[in-house]
Amino acid sequence: MSAVSRRARLGVVGLGRMGAVHAANLAHACPSAELAVCYDADAATAAALGARHGIAVAGSVEELLGAHELDGVVIATPTGTHAPLALQAADARLAVFVEKPISLERAATLQVVERFEAVGLALQVGFNRRFDDTVADVARRVRAGELGAPYLLRISQRDMSPPRPEFLAGSGGIFLDMGIHDFDLARFLVGDVVRVAAVGTAVSDPAFAEIGDFDTALATLEFANGALGVVDLSRVAGYGYESSAELVGEKATVRLEMPPALLAEWRRAGEATRPLLPTYDRRYGPAFAAELDAFARAILDSVPPPVTGRDALAAFDIAAAATSACALGHPVAVGAPT
Repeated sequence: MSAVSRRARLGVVGLGRMGAVHAANLAHACPSAELAVCYDADAATAAALGARHGIAVAGSVEELLGAHELDGVVIATPTGTHAPLALQAADARLAVFVEKPISLERAATLQVVERFEAVGLALQVGFNRRFDDTVADVARRVRAGELGAPYLLRISQRDMSPPRPEFLAGSGGIFLDMGIHDFDLARFLVGDVVRVAAVGTAVSDPAFAEIGDFDTALATLEFANGALGVVDLSRVAGYGYESSAELVGEKATVRLEMPPALLAEWRRAGEATRPLLPTYDRRYGPAFAAELDAFARAILDSVPPPVTGRDALAAFDIAAAATSACALGHPVAVGAPT
């Protein structure tokens, strides 16, 4: 059966917030994919989602991987389980879409990347911003030369309020959990990063400091092409979710605003208002569907996915360098032992 005559059959493991989003997109918003089966450690959660989408519910990961003639699996479980589950899927000869990061450890990340390369299976990581129409258009025009040589990149990512404390405790820290999206975006727009400096603080709640994490952080990036970048992160912005960027270059400057510019903005004497978004899924909803459809097309067409395991490893290395630089108080080379 040709790739154009069918859709990739995918299962979803982990049905928390992102898993539920992925399942809904596979069921209703991905022309190249078919949601076939789901699994969650909470049987009631899995049963409810299965009923909602009219799909099979597996009683275990092993059952999901082996009993439903799948082409691939979407992994949206807690981060510490990503790598073992991905390796299980590789053993079952299934392509994998996995949420970021692949692992909290570089060795485990590299093991997964190399395993999928060795067996020739697609491995895509959830860097959804690359699939946002506005971001993709900016990247295309930068590559076409409209910006000229890049000089300076500024990225801001801010959450209205922090995740649950139990999530933060196992997240890997603000740079690996939150900033990794921005580090991938930096590579996507400008190129490889060679050195990082960073600083962080915990000012909103002593609970951040108690687990060795930050609520607010900055990272400065030095790119291989000579450009500079700065990434600011906040888990406690209060006003809403923000994901914005500005890229200054030789010929032009481009700004990626949040919310998108087409949303209504009211201007009155001395003030301007625009809608605020509370969460990332409101900003990047279509991109979540687009990344899964691209994964399905990669499977059907037997081509590498648009975001590979090597991209995930590169973003991990930048996040690890930022974490080390923050702890050491001086810049750290990307890829240096941590």
